[in-house]
Amino acid sequence: MHNFFEELSWRGLVYDATDGLAELLAAGSMTVYIGFDPTASSLHVGSLLPVMALARLQRTGHAPIAIIGGGTGMIGDPSGKSQERTLLTPDQVAHNLAGIRGQLERFLRFDGPQAARIVDNADWLATIDLMTFLRDVGKHFTVNYMLQKESVSRRLDNEDGISFTEFSYLILQAYDFLQMSDRYDCAVQMGGSDQWGNITAGIDLIRRLRARKAHGLVMPLVTSASGTKFGKTEAGAIWLDRERTSPFRFYQFWLNTDDRDVDRYLKFFTFLDRETVQSLEAATAAQPERREAQRVLAREVTRLVHGDDEVQRAEHASALLFGEDIASLPVDDVLAVFGDVPSTDVAAAEFDGGLAVIELLVRARLAPSKSEARRVLQSGGVYVNNRRVTDVAEKLTRDRAIGGQLFVVRKGARQQALVRIA
Repeated sequence: MHNFFEELSWRGLVYDATDGLAELLAAGSMTVYIGFDPTASSLHVGSLLPVMALARLQRTGHAPIAIIGGGTGMIGDPSGKSQERTLLTPDQVAHNLAGIRGQLERFLRFDGPQAARIVDNADWLATIDLMTFLRDVGKHFTVNYMLQKESVSRRLDNEDGISFTEFSYLILQAYDFLQMSDRYDCAVQMGGSDQWGNITAGIDLIRRLRARKAHGLVMPLVTSASGTKFGKTEAGAIWLDRERTSPFRFYQFWLNTDDRDVDRYLKFFTFLDRETVQSLEAATAAQPERREAQRVLAREVTRLVHGDDEVQRAEHASALLFGEDIASLPVDDVLAVFGDVPSTDVAAAEFDGGLAVIELLVRARLAPSKSEARRVLQSGGVYVNNRRVTDVAEKLTRDRAIGGQLFVVRKGARQQALVRIA
C-alpha cells in the first residue's frame, strides 16, 4: 500500500493539514470524505481535483466517501463567492444529484475492500428540527468565531453582505462532519483550500460533542499561469458531461494547456507515476514545440472521463484539424470534428462572384477589421480548409467549399471558425 499523504505531497496537492494526519494515514486504512455541491447536473474540470483525490485514497488502501450536498446545496456555500447563490428547488437538486452520482461511479469502486460510498446530507439535514439543531449544535458556535472565517469576513466587506441563510452554511457543514463521524467512523475531511474554515469548524464540533479527534486536509485551488480561471474558456465551462462538453472539445482543452501549467496538471489530474511525469517535464523543457506532455495529459484525462474509444476519436480528429487540405472530405466528417468551433452563416449568393478571404475573416470574427485581416494574411497566418492563404486579393467561390456547403477557416495555430453557406 502506497502512502497517500506522500502521494499527495509530491504532486503538490497538500496546501494544509492538521497535525498528526500524515502519520495516521500511513499507519492503516482510514475513512475520508469530500463534499460536492449539486449546483449542476454535471461536475466540471475544476471538480476533478477532489474526485481524483478520492480515487487516490482508494488506490492507497483507504475508504472514500463522497457527500453530494442535497441538503446544503439548497442553501449554498459562500466560500469563494462574492454574491448570494441562486437557491435550487428540491427537484433541481434531485436531478443534479443523479447526474453527479453517475460521474463519480467512473472513478470509484463500490465493492470489495475499502468500497466507496456516495451519501446525501439531506438524509440528516432535511429531517432535523430547528429547535433541536439550535439547542444541540448552534450553541457551540459563537458569532465572533464565525465572523473570523474568511468565507464570511470577505462577504461582510461586500456591499450586498451575506444572508443568514449562507451565514449558517458553516454550521451545517460542521454538522455534516459530525454525522460522518457518527455514522461511518469517518475521521478525515478533505477539500479545497477555501474550505479550511468549514473543516476546522467540524473538527471543533466533534471534539466538543464527542471528545474525539478529527482531521482535515485541504488542497490548493487550481489556477492557470495566464491568470484565467481554470476550466473556463471563451465558449464557457468545461464539463464532464459529454452533452455539455463534447469529448473532442474536452480533449482539446487539455491539449491546449500552457507549457507553464502542464507539469502541474500532469501531477494533479493523472495517475501517472513520478518517473513518467519527470520524463515528460524533461521533454517539455527540451522540445516544447512537440507538446508531448500536453498530448499525454489530454489522452490520460479524456480516457478517465470518457473512455478509450473517445480518446481515439479525439486524436484522429485532432490530427485532421491540422492535417492536409480537407476540402475533399465528407461534410459529415468535418462537422463531427469541428462541431464545437464557432460558426457563421453567409448567404450563398455572396459567393457567386467570389467572396474575398479578407471579408471572410471579418465575418467569421477571426479579425476585428479588414486591415487586421490583411495583416494576418500577409504574415502567412491564415488557412482555409487547412490550406495556407497569403494572397490578399484571393476570393472564394462555392466550388471550393467542402461539399459545396462550408469552409473551415483558421487563424494562427488555434483559432478556428466554420463558415456555412446558407
